[in-house]
Amino acid sequence: MTILTVTLNPALDLETETPRLVPGRKLRCAAPRRDPGGGGINVARGIAILGGQADAAIAVAGPIGQGLVLRLETQGIRVHHLPAPGETRQNLSVIETETGQQFRFIFPGPEWSASDVDRLMVALPGLALAGDYVVLSGSLPPGVDAGVLVELARVLTARGVRVIADTSGPALTALASARLNLAMLRMDSAEAEELLSRDLPDPLDSAKMAEGLVQDGAAEIVILARGAEGSVLVSKEGRWFAPAADVPVASLTGAGDSFVAGAVLALSRGRPLPEVLQCGVAAASSAVTTEATELCDRAVYERLLPLCAARPV
Repeated sequence: MTILTVTLNPALDLETETPRLVPGRKLRCAAPRRDPGGGGINVARGIAILGGQADAAIAVAGPIGQGLVLRLETQGIRVHHLPAPGETRQNLSVIETETGQQFRFIFPGPEWSASDVDRLMVALPGLALAGDYVVLSGSLPPGVDAGVLVELARVLTARGVRVIADTSGPALTALASARLNLAMLRMDSAEAEELLSRDLPDPLDSAKMAEGLVQDGAAEIVILARGAEGSVLVSKEGRWFAPAADVPVASLTGAGDSFVAGAVLALSRGRPLPEVLQCGVAAASSAVTTEATELCDRAVYERLLPLCAARPV
């Protein structure tokens, strides 16, 4: 059994700092830090941090893409190259040291053509076997619409692959409406409220909403993250809420991807669903204690686990 994460719009994330952002002036910055970025990449990295193993299928091109692959491989992650056009994008994060504020500049990535999509549909399904877990996470590149993600999920599910999706916007709406009975569908409260066009003020409301998605065949497991409160998990087996640990917050970046890493790793190991939720919330709680683009920390994760025990809701 393999865990394979898929990133169609990866990026090499650059992070630097400068005393203050001032328009029109040359700003002297610190030497940049470079990290592989993108939802699926971060999930694979998070799984590795927590002691598991995940392969990463990434659509890369050009020298930047080659550098991104090299950085992943040095972290012990096996990379599968997916065909991609153009040049892999870079993102930029600047910390203003006088205020502690972080400014994030996110670029769109190269434009995909119909032939690029066709090549993807041929290359990706062959990387997973029945019983494997495939995590679809992160943004879609220009030229790839939500229907492509639904078709990928449909092909993989038909082959017996257990598909896990963590997405938003039109892609989330399309996947939820396709009734593919995915292995897991995760979203945050804002995404869920947008999907339903109504507020979800407390965990019970989130649980009822998630229960409706399970009954409609969207996924076997539906998870709604509620930020600093914690997360709700619903399946046909029951409904649970796990509180987030009360920890000092250094950065929210990477918390969602760390959640998916912890939850998928626990699910692949056959842990009961309340523990799957607990592991995801503990990983997310750990991630917010780390600086900037850092993901979860294993020692902190293990310390926080008892604080994130799930209970019925």
